[in-house]
Amino acid sequence: MCFPYDAEPPVPQILGAAVENENLTLRAADGNEFSAFSAKGDGSEHATVLILPDVRGLFHFYEELALRFAERNINSLAIDYFGRTAGLGARGEEFPWQEHVAQSTFDGVKNDVAAAVKYLREQDSSRSIFTLGFCFGGSNSWHQAANGHGLAGVIGFYGHPDRPDFPQGATGVIERVRDISCPVLGLMGGADQGIPSDIVSKFDQELSASNIEHQIVTYPDAPHSFFDRHFEEFASESADAWEKVLGFIAENS
Repeated sequence: MCFPYDAEPPVPQILGAAVENENLTLRAADGNEFSAFSAKGDGSEHATVLILPDVRGLFHFYEELALRFAERNINSLAIDYFGRTAGLGARGEEFPWQEHVAQSTFDGVKNDVAAAVKYLREQDSSRSIFTLGFCFGGSNSWHQAANGHGLAGVIGFYGHPDRPDFPQGATGVIERVRDISCPVLGLMGGADQGIPSDIVSKFDQELSASNIEHQIVTYPDAPHSFFDRHFEEFASESADAWEKVLGFIAENS
């Protein structure tokens, strides 16, 4: 998995910020209903971040991350992947995520993202929409750049650029680079044993060869899932990654 259940985003809370949040149920074009968590600030920033969780689905970390964006007046929406197999609701510590990740599909994620994007545009069509994901969600986020959603940019923390059938029916993101239609940001751990550095380099090279605006940042000593307040030894890497996320959104909104 990406984060332990008690993980916290390593992002300072802005006390006193005017933030609204609510739990939602959204419906995809294929009829699937899935859970989402919305957080809104004062509306002064014209961007919305669609958060794609790791393999655990919609749990505490991602709701907190949505709030941290809203405190900075970047509206956010975190969604769950598992409505088709596990029903509605946030995912608790005992949620058997392994069996539900195994049943997740490329088309299912694509349809749910499309429904979330539609909802966000109905709320305010003037806002630029970005996807941001972690691990499983990181590669899912990059995939959405080639899925015709009209996104302003896609951000992935330690997604795997070349892992087919994760979710079912997916090719590696590297195989879809020519179809990417927006800027890409990748934030990687150099000590991530599950994602070889040569694969990350190949992804970077393929993006360059296709003239895709992008930045792939590797933090040399950081492991997978370094973006967690519990990893105090990687606080500087986390702070830099957060600034790069905010900068990417500002530059492409």
